[in-house]
Amino acid sequence: MSQHKLTPTEIRYMQEALNADYKGINIRLREGEYQYNLAKVIALFQLDLHFPDVKDIIKRAFGEDKVNDIQFIRKVQTILKKMEKSNIVRILPKKNPWDLQRYALSSFKFQDVDKNVIVLATSEEMRQAQDLLQSMLNRKEIYSVGLSASINFRIFLSLFIVAASYGVSVWALVQPMIETLVFVPAFSVAVLSSLVLGKLLSQR
Repeated sequence: MSQHKLTPTEIRYMQEALNADYKGINIRLREGEYQYNLAKVIALFQLDLHFPDVKDIIKRAFGEDKVNDIQFIRKVQTILKKMEKSNIVRILPKKNPWDLQRYALSSFKFQDVDKNVIVLATSEEMRQAQDLLQSMLNRKEIYSVGLSASINFRIFLSLFIVAASYGVSVWALVQPMIETLVFVPAFSVAVLSSLVLGKLLSQR
């Protein structure tokens, strides 16, 4: 499954789920029932650092035919809402108002109302997901460091150009005869460089 960049909220939810111990819940998670099947499918997505919407879940759990069944979608959404109230799943913030709700497990390990222990991912699967998440975070940090160094260099260069061009502008003005051919280009470069500098400073 293709990876996408995670938001800070998604990263936090993923880390919390991976680090969570057994969570007590007030409903049953019996294998073969809807709630268990939905939780298991969300776990499979989440282990791949993907947070599914209701159509993703239905397609994987029940097949392509059910994806466009409005009544079935509503039924699944009702069950997911019940699971959210029981602290099994979380609803993620929408990136766009028209997006479908996306879901994340609060843990991969639960103890249900009947005291049954439910494990939705093995230790090895969770370790691989942790490694995948850490690898993604490391790449992001490297990118951030590289981006910061690039911005700092451009800020330094813009400062130098601003100072030099303003210096040339002042020199042209203090001459016995104003050097228009020097002043106008130098002042124009100074103004443009100042605008670029302001934009670079706002990106830091």
